[in-house]
Amino acid sequence: MALLTIAATSCSKQQQTTGINLANLDTTVVAQNDFYQYACGGWIAANPLTDEYSSFGSFDKLAENNRERLNSLIKDIASAEHEQGSIEQKIGDLYNLALDTARRDKEGLEAALPLFAEIETVTRENISEKLGLSMTYGLFGLYADADEMNSSMNILKTAQGGFTLGEKSYYFDTDERTTNIREQYIKHVERMFTLFGFDKAKEKAQTVLRLETRLAAAAKSQVELRDPYENYNKMSLDSLKQLVPQIDWDVLLAAQNIHVDELSVGQIAHLQEAGKMIVEEPIEDLRTLFTWQTISHVSSSLTNELYLANFDFWGKVLSGRKEPQPLWKRAVSTVNGTLGEAVGQIYVKKYFPAEAKARMVKLVKNLQTSLSQRIDAQEWMSKETKAKAQEKLSAFYVKVGYPDKWRDYSALNINSEDPYLVNLMRAEKFEQDYYMSFVGKPVDRDRWYMTPQTVNAYYNPSTNEICFPAGILQPPFFDMEADDAFNYGAIGVVIGHEMTHGFDDQGSLFDKDGNLNDWWAPEDREKFKQRTQVMVDYFNGIEVLPGLHANGELTLGENIADHGGLNVSFQAYKNATKWHKLPDVDGFTADQRFFLAYANVWAGDIREEQIAVETKTDPHSLGRWRVNGALPHIDAWYKAWNITEESPMFVPKEKRVTIW
Repeated sequence: MALLTIAATSCSKQQQTTGINLANLDTTVVAQNDFYQYACGGWIAANPLTDEYSSFGSFDKLAENNRERLNSLIKDIASAEHEQGSIEQKIGDLYNLALDTARRDKEGLEAALPLFAEIETVTRENISEKLGLSMTYGLFGLYADADEMNSSMNILKTAQGGFTLGEKSYYFDTDERTTNIREQYIKHVERMFTLFGFDKAKEKAQTVLRLETRLAAAAKSQVELRDPYENYNKMSLDSLKQLVPQIDWDVLLAAQNIHVDELSVGQIAHLQEAGKMIVEEPIEDLRTLFTWQTISHVSSSLTNELYLANFDFWGKVLSGRKEPQPLWKRAVSTVNGTLGEAVGQIYVKKYFPAEAKARMVKLVKNLQTSLSQRIDAQEWMSKETKAKAQEKLSAFYVKVGYPDKWRDYSALNINSEDPYLVNLMRAEKFEQDYYMSFVGKPVDRDRWYMTPQTVNAYYNPSTNEICFPAGILQPPFFDMEADDAFNYGAIGVVIGHEMTHGFDDQGSLFDKDGNLNDWWAPEDREKFKQRTQVMVDYFNGIEVLPGLHANGELTLGENIADHGGLNVSFQAYKNATKWHKLPDVDGFTADQRFFLAYANVWAGDIREEQIAVETKTDPHSLGRWRVNGALPHIDAWYKAWNITEESPMFVPKEKRVTIW
């Protein structure tokens, strides 16, 4: 058969397992009443939140395992002498620098002082150049990415920024929780100015809040940022000069060695407001804002006192964590974030054999076949739109495990004689130069946007690609010894999820070549919107905390992808087991085990503070609701688990989401 299963391929000589750990279950709960608690309650009880975490789930547990593997690999490298300039020297020296808190305490603020001295030279006349040269402060961002209307080429883009809390609602919402965060934020800013030795810290904190609030007022919300058309404004450089004349764009871009004739402005109103602030706000106040941004940027890389003070707000107040991560974890994260592909190359050699990559590719093809079948089966979609959808699906560029070509880090200078912060700033400059080097050049479809050791996956609309790094291709997501019910319920749904992103409310606006080009028949697009609105309304009705509801608009794309991933993977699983029905095991049918495997992917616990943060800022629904919010719209789940009208989770069929 063409639909050869992963488990059968890998376990032909041994008994397949179910992959389901019965200890993960909470059998004191009725599955039909609260499926998430039933499937994951045992896991949650066995994995209580430790003080270093604001949330901890299956993804985090696997990431912890990966981090321990990486630490072992990096420690071995760091314990030996290496030739200066070699990748091993860079990995080892950066790791040892990250661990050496005694040295950082002794050096104090010394490494940061030149940054603050530079800010004091900012004037109304030279601010454009200073913004172009800065690595630590600014009023907006610049980056390179594919041109949404010409996806084969990279273009320079602007992005809103300059307000440290990130999401504009933190500056304006008046509920008790947000008001408290804002009050604690002002105190935090004041405290950090004091610790860095600046006078009038209270006054400076008020200035920071005022200027950040002004920038946030002109910014788009997280929901508004999801509209690719509204955030694409391609124009000539001359047009930009007329749009925001307060900035000398020739000088700013030259400072970054960028030479362009056109670019895309992400959020026009915000960029215009930034320009107005440059001429309207006292230059002393702008320097205060830039100083704060620099403090916030560097404080975790200096003394332990500053690190802990920074953690008190970002860790404790905002997310509810009780203590920072152990130093070794932070050191691994630094190396991983700075030399990610170099570390990844070492990781995959030891932990991801080539045959695992080949088998995963086969599973992806099975999911593509299933999605193709489901596209054809949609009665609400015209033949013309279906044909375009099939073209897009066939054009998917699949990446599994690790890149075919690795990134070159030879130009990055890591020197153990220099302070930790100095090395990190050089690394940031190296990274900025790397990404800006793509401006005006063809898009490299072989470039990866995640490192191989990452426990995650992604879909990129501009390249129409799906990517599954080696890091996620392990239990509880992917188990070569488990049967198809498990693997399709776990990694199969992840694959289907990423594929469906090509057809969610955002991804569906991009064609097979990755261009922002609505390929739908107008009546089909309208039917699609009507169906997705059912999902928006359903999730808006979920109360995640007393008085706090989920944001159905913000999470729509991810919820569509979960819905599609479940449907697509369940059908692929049925295709794969058509001629060899899986037996009942431990009192569960194979179909039931499919949904248990899916639920276990989202097992986890989370603090109330973090629930509030994610509800404001995260386009993904909370783990509990990726199960209890998604499954009530999956017909196969009702049948597998005998869900009746008496179940609190029951949704009448005519009110269920029906898309892919």
